[in-house]
Amino acid sequence: MIVSTLRAIYGWRWSVLPPVAGVAVMAMVLGALLVAPREVVEGDVQRLLYIHFSSILAAYGAFAIVFLASVVVLWRRDLRWDAVARGAATVGVLFTGLTLATGAIWGKPIWGVYWTWDARLTSTLILFLIYAAYLLARSMADELDEQAARFAAVFAIIGALDIPLIMMSVRWWRTLHPQPIVLRGAERPALPPEMLIVMIVAFIGVGALAVWLGVLRTETEWLAKRTAALRAAADRREGA
Repeated sequence: MIVSTLRAIYGWRWSVLPPVAGVAVMAMVLGALLVAPREVVEGDVQRLLYIHFSSILAAYGAFAIVFLASVVVLWRRDLRWDAVARGAATVGVLFTGLTLATGAIWGKPIWGVYWTWDARLTSTLILFLIYAAYLLARSMADELDEQAARFAAVFAIIGALDIPLIMMSVRWWRTLHPQPIVLRGAERPALPPEMLIVMIVAFIGVGALAVWLGVLRTETEWLAKRTAALRAAADRREGA
């Protein structure tokens, strides 16, 4: 019963995720442009908030999956989870890059520069480089190389330690990056209701898009491993 239910849910990746992601992302764009009010101090450039903040949350979620999948790789020695980690890492790097890009565009009119070696920005760039290096290193090894997968898993687990540093950087150091603005507390939201509604839609849209891309990338990795296994089996038959 449980297995069949999980299979049915997994089947939604083709029928549910694409339309949900498409509709929600379109609603986010329209909401950011037409529904959300213009920010008094920063002006229209503040509308980048919706994609900027949603992208980094999607990246954090993807890297959390990388962390968990890497633990399973070390624990169970199951290379299927190596494919999950690589698929999620690709999505994480993509959305971290989008976060850095939108932050630079946002920062230019507000700070006067596209980039500054601010604690939040620098630690986010380090996160991007860590997992880009993880993907590069893992791609240079054979798909079925268990030792390479285990070394990469250790690297991915260590890299995840940068995420708490990013989240706490604005509290531990004096930075140009603002304090958390979506919620000041459990009872009082920092954003007006219109902005908060658009932000929720952005979370849904970007989250669904990230999940869909992660599933597609993971299935690509699974197919690559199966192809490599079949090729290795054919080579052994020819050698015999």
